[in-house]
Amino acid sequence: MKIGGGVLYGGPPRGSVLPLLFSNRPSSLRFTTAVAASSSSTSHVVAEHASFVKDVAATHPPQHLSQLLSILKTRGESIISPGAKKGLIPLAIPLSKNSSGTVTALLRWPTAPPEMEMPVVEVNKYGVWLLAKSVDQFIHRILVEEDAKNSQDRNDELFHASADAGKKLYRKGDFAESEVASLDVYLLKKVGLFPDILERKVMRHFEEGDHVSALVTGEFYTKKEHFPGFARPFVFNAEVLLRVGRNAEAKDAARGALKSPWWTLGCKYRDVANIAQWEDEQIEYVKEKVTEEGRQGDIKKGKAPAQVVLDEAAFLLDLASVDGTWDDYLERIAQCYDEAGLNDVAKFILYRD
Repeated sequence: MKIGGGVLYGGPPRGSVLPLLFSNRPSSLRFTTAVAASSSSTSHVVAEHASFVKDVAATHPPQHLSQLLSILKTRGESIISPGAKKGLIPLAIPLSKNSSGTVTALLRWPTAPPEMEMPVVEVNKYGVWLLAKSVDQFIHRILVEEDAKNSQDRNDELFHASADAGKKLYRKGDFAESEVASLDVYLLKKVGLFPDILERKVMRHFEEGDHVSALVTGEFYTKKEHFPGFARPFVFNAEVLLRVGRNAEAKDAARGALKSPWWTLGCKYRDVANIAQWEDEQIEYVKEKVTEEGRQGDIKKGKAPAQVVLDEAAFLLDLASVDGTWDDYLERIAQCYDEAGLNDVAKFILYRD
């Protein structure tokens, strides 16, 4: 099965026809380009994002979305309109932007199992970097990291901003009481798995000269149940294998990574293609698959028409990620989802302030 063109528990097709949580949500709401930062606008900001998730993205708003927005604002980030998607991967629902211009967003997989929560991601030109597998997990991590700081640097307002979600997810002082020496170890044990922390763990093993532990952790990172749909673990594992001179295995790992959505690689497509020892043949293959001839060829092979157009949408997202030219592909991607019967997803893809 795939989610939005990404690998989920293996399986051959690039995209899958899975039931949406809501199939007939109205998408007629219009949202402002900028959101006021004053305290009096907080409830409006929260309502705007929740309404967008429900009525435009046509899925369940995360339970503690309002608390996450408050935390991001307290950290000094600017809350931005959920419809401010111009130039971004069209699957993102923007939440905030920091002083360097980095956007934090929810990721709306086009086809996902009902039980799968929306991940929190950092948006970049070529796609996304996974920050947390859910809003709750992200809040939990933020609170632990803040609590681990010394009293002079700690921002206690974050705990106030987290409100009932913070009380549910983390008890202030628990990190110190745990006597776990490493913050990263605590996060992995008590909060969950995070790509950046696992990658740091591998690099520490290398710094200590423990190549075996580095290889074991790199392989653990790629277990399909940990980060379903994301290619980044396979990319990083390829880099680990390359570092220890296992070039043939690194090539295979990189080629495996490119079977997942290219916008989840966590880096430029060409960086991974170099490890895979591919030039432009994969890009040319994908370009051929999205032609009318490619579509008809798949249908003649017995693939269901709805699956063919879902695969085409996934391929188009891959192509857009190569140079970050998302807006050039919007109409075709939306048309594919519309033809597959995912009308709400098509409207969401096209939505811009």
